[in-house]
Amino acid sequence: MQGLTVGVHILSGHAKGLVDGIVAAEAAGIEVAWMTSGGVAADPLAVFSAAAMKTERIQFGTCILPTFPRHPLAMVQGAVTVDSLAPGRLRLGIGPSHKPSVEGTYGIPFVRPLEHLREYLTILRAILGEGSVQFSGKRLTANARIAGPTGVTLMASALRPNGFKVCGELADGAISWVCPLPYLREVAVPAIAEGAAKANRPAPPLVAHVPVAVCEDRDAVYEAARKQIGFYPRVPFYSQMFQDAGFPEAKDGELSDRMIDSLVIWGSEAEVLGRLREVPSFGVRELLAMPILPATDRESLPRTLAALGTLAAE
Repeated sequence: MQGLTVGVHILSGHAKGLVDGIVAAEAAGIEVAWMTSGGVAADPLAVFSAAAMKTERIQFGTCILPTFPRHPLAMVQGAVTVDSLAPGRLRLGIGPSHKPSVEGTYGIPFVRPLEHLREYLTILRAILGEGSVQFSGKRLTANARIAGPTGVTLMASALRPNGFKVCGELADGAISWVCPLPYLREVAVPAIAEGAAKANRPAPPLVAHVPVAVCEDRDAVYEAARKQIGFYPRVPFYSQMFQDAGFPEAKDGELSDRMIDSLVIWGSEAEVLGRLREVPSFGVRELLAMPILPATDRESLPRTLAALGTLAAE
């Protein structure tokens, strides 16, 4: 769609399925394949290296790679590998993640995450953009050189104003997750602009994560939405974001029908495309569509991919 880059979150429980999903997304005409990285799931950078051998143009996005468990130079190793196999196609999305997962999974202290992210982005911008880095900060140190500048696009996740400001100042884009579109327009877009103005640079694009299902069975969509995204209100940072967005029920860890209505775009293909065409009006320049997978409608995913391909071709 003119003015809107269209991407899709690739879902599978194993690496081969992820590669197959990326190939299918490219065949549908979708512009970006996005992968999450939770716990010990398949490493997106390894999957993208494999997918680079089977695709020609689709871009690869990480949403996100957690920063605390991986030193920035270790992150660079994987990013440079993908960039060498698929030059200019990697969109490296990073973020500090959240205290429960970082401390509970890795046992790493979750200390001053925005300061940590700022230093991490500074290191990556230098080495990926210039080919070398010499940095010693409060949280991180890095001294290294690579063969030369890369074509990697550096992005970061954000949920609340200060995070979006950091993205505006230091990243090539800001990635949201389960944020209602009005919240992005009213909170994220101004914060990104403020951060960019501080750095005297143009505001980078906002990538909006939007759950999508081409399915007309309301009950099935709502059940699937609760299964796929129902835990987010129980995570402190997400809960606070939802409360800030006007959903006080998130304080109790509830994903209410009202919240689903604000997040999930579903219905017939025409209804879904109609609503997706409105996304740029919220200040969003890129769409990261998460397919919602109703258990009783196995054809919903191919219909959703086809609709996203139609949108990308407009």
